[in-house]
Amino acid sequence: MSTIAATAPAAGVADRTPRRGLVSLTYLQVELRRLVRNRRTVIFSLVMPPVFFLLFGTAKEYRTESVGHANVTAWIMVSMALYGAMLATTSGGASVSLERSQGWTRQLRLTPLRPASYVLTKVVAAMVLGLASVVVTAAVGLAKGASGDAGRIALAVGLAWVCSAVFAAFGLFMGYLLPSENVMQVLGPVLALLAFAGGLFVPLGDGLFATIAKFVPTYGVAQLARWPLTGTGGGSDIDPGNLALAVLNVAVWAVVFTVGAAWRFRKDTARV
Repeated sequence: MSTIAATAPAAGVADRTPRRGLVSLTYLQVELRRLVRNRRTVIFSLVMPPVFFLLFGTAKEYRTESVGHANVTAWIMVSMALYGAMLATTSGGASVSLERSQGWTRQLRLTPLRPASYVLTKVVAAMVLGLASVVVTAAVGLAKGASGDAGRIALAVGLAWVCSAVFAAFGLFMGYLLPSENVMQVLGPVLALLAFAGGLFVPLGDGLFATIAKFVPTYGVAQLARWPLTGTGGGSDIDPGNLALAVLNVAVWAVVFTVGAAWRFRKDTARV
């Protein structure tokens, strides 16, 4: 009994020590290496968005046509940067599907890593990859004629990255929901359809399609990311009412995806 009593405090200290902090730097390094080594993820996140920009955003007339505080080339650049960040963060979150199928998440339960730290570390890793995608696309865009108010362009690029956090939660939710090891083969086309439906690739205009688009997850992030370029004043296509609607759209979908990911995560970790 005395031996047990003597060793209990030490065991308690050992249990608490590795649990400090919400993000495990060691696991973050491992996660980033895994993402970078995934060729499909790198191609989708770092190669496709700049290539799409070069294909659709570098027409001569786009460099001289204004959309408020920047030219059309900059508008397309921000759209493609956001799309690349969405692909990157979704892919980073959805990688949990493969880990589940390989039994990796079960192994992690034997370590001192807390479930909250595991989820948050994956989100941070996804956001780091998303930042890389945004930077690469923006660099190509600026080199190929994107111009306008420098401060507004920088803010738009920053918002494109920040708003992509919604899709890190989306990726986690889908990663826990879908059993497929090739989850991004399913989510890739889904993201492309959502991008079209939410007005990320083309202006929405008016009518039924524009009304439906306001309920799509990509609508809010697209409007917010491009708002510094097309915001109120100087050729605006977004009034304060639409901006508030975009913020509400982002907030609602962020809550939906986060709650869904937490729900599926609890069900997954509850299994024996």
